[in-house]
Amino acid sequence: MIDASTALIVVDVQNDFCPGGSLAVAKGDEVVPVINALGKRFSTIVMTQDWHPAGHSSFASSHPGKKPFDLVEMPYGAQVLWPDHCIQGTKGAEFRADLDLPTAQAIIRKGYRPQIDSYSGFIEADRRTPTGLGGYLRERGILRAVVVGLATDFCVNWTAQDAAKAGLETLVVEEACRAIDLNGSLAKAWADMAALGVKRVTVAGLPG
Repeated sequence: MIDASTALIVVDVQNDFCPGGSLAVAKGDEVVPVINALGKRFSTIVMTQDWHPAGHSSFASSHPGKKPFDLVEMPYGAQVLWPDHCIQGTKGAEFRADLDLPTAQAIIRKGYRPQIDSYSGFIEADRRTPTGLGGYLRERGILRAVVVGLATDFCVNWTAQDAAKAGLETLVVEEACRAIDLNGSLAKAWADMAALGVKRVTVAGLPG
């Protein structure tokens, strides 16, 4: 049921994650019209924005001899290394120009701490540092989260899992997301989300 207690969480629909960007998700731009249409149905919309400083520890360029998509150990666990992306103040970090969500009330910036990556809109990758989104939604009386955006198997996945862990009924709209699918990461993401009770829905199947 899409009502005043339901929030739309739009994850990282930024230039660098769309075709032509430095960490492009295949067909990532296709989510934009779907999300624009969905946005008209929600009174509470929150957008997350990857917002890295130059030289971030998750960039392969910060690790001599490493290349994008290599895996390294960080103090908080395993970390995929990425191409430089979504650097603060750059065109790549900007939201897609055709993303039309004029009623969005909050932007949660994540990944801005130089030594910690952040996929989830709720908690950074150390699994200890909150972004404040959970408190924001609680104070707004939100009981249900509909999660959309990029990429299904990383930032959407982690955000949806943390929404469920926060006690929110959580739905992910399949055609409003696109995936990277790195070594089977998409299938694992859907399985991990389902294990926490996250519902995989279509736009047509979205209640209310």
